[in-house]
Amino acid sequence: MQNNFFCNYPYINIFENPSNNSKISSQIIYGEKFKVLGKVKNFLKIRTSYDRYHGFIKKKKFEKKIKATHKIKVLKSKILKSNKFLTFSSEIEILKKKKSYVMFKKNKWIKAKDINPINHKNKNILKMLKLFLHCKYKWGGKTYDGIDCSALIQLFYKFNNKFFPRDTVDQVKFRKGINIKKFKLGDIIYWKGHVAICINSKKLIHAYGPRKKVLVMGINKTIRLIKKTTNLEVKKIFRI
Repeated sequence: MQNNFFCNYPYINIFENPSNNSKISSQIIYGEKFKVLGKVKNFLKIRTSYDRYHGFIKKKKFEKKIKATHKIKVLKSKILKSNKFLTFSSEIEILKKKKSYVMFKKNKWIKAKDINPINHKNKNILKMLKLFLHCKYKWGGKTYDGIDCSALIQLFYKFNNKFFPRDTVDQVKFRKGINIKKFKLGDIIYWKGHVAICINSKKLIHAYGPRKKVLVMGINKTIRLIKKTTNLEVKKIFRI
């Protein structure tokens, strides 16, 4: 039985339970590989290959093979002659090239300038994270259409071909914390259930639920605000 598949839609919601009323826990994006573990009514129980994330997706027709050659480097890349987009870090297989466009699926074209080779790495943290600036906050989201705090951090690692856990509860345990006197670009700050990343010594960027979007805020101001509104202290800091 073939139980490994690839997402061939711009993105698909992963639900906590096999129900339309269930909470969304994450998403899979175009080109992501996953394994089907079982079926429950109109849902598939899956485990993603990149971060071994478990959940349920609606039953659809998926690709059995996508040999990724490139990945999306922009926030969203418009699929020609449609109102759909591929989101940042989606992985595609180039089937044909024509002028300034590439075909990644039969009769599905995007601009060639929107992609990088699959092994390309971009260590420009600021430039990459600012792609999502002002995107709406969405619990479980990891696309231009909505993103949460932990996905913002994970996508940096994923784009650079490195493993990083999906949720803050796992991310905070993944690396050893450091003691610092002064923040700098690349410092990741964890609270219980929240994460932000510093873009310089005074400011950070995060997908902040109370403000319903991705935004830049002062580091000390954020620490004070989270302490005041949730009574949570900084739990751990580590550096990319």
